[in-house]
Amino acid sequence: MALPQRRWLHHVAPDWAGDATYFLTLCCQTRSTNQLCNATVAKRLFTAVRNYHERHRWHVLLWLLMPDHLHALVSCAREEDLAKTVAGWKRFTARDTGVVWQKGFFDHRLRRDESLEEKADYIRMNPVRQGLSDNPETWPYVWMPESP
Repeated sequence: MALPQRRWLHHVAPDWAGDATYFLTLCCQTRSTNQLCNATVAKRLFTAVRNYHERHRWHVLLWLLMPDHLHALVSCAREEDLAKTVAGWKRFTARDTGVVWQKGFFDHRLRRDESLEEKADYIRMNPVRQGLSDNPETWPYVWMPESP
């Protein structure tokens, strides 16, 4: 029996979508191995996230690392190509940290009827569901921009 093949989707919002918020998942090439959740790698990844955020390549609402993948809530302006922005970030962080990323990424554009807070809660609970933390507040591998 043949295994299902992963379908590659275009990471471009349609013209009518306007600026959008995306739920992103980026995975390491080797699953079940901790590549992301150590202080040195996390600090470098968060520095790169902050750099892209401050340069307005994307607007990060939430960025959470798990041992072999990450979840994020990110908005991109229409003039930014999400796929190219993520690919550039992954290329830089691979060179800077040695993380080997899986090709591509998963994105889900939030619709009007989806709650941003529900998605953020879902992401924040991921370490708890995986048994890595007792509660989301104690998970150290989270980055959010500082409030103005």
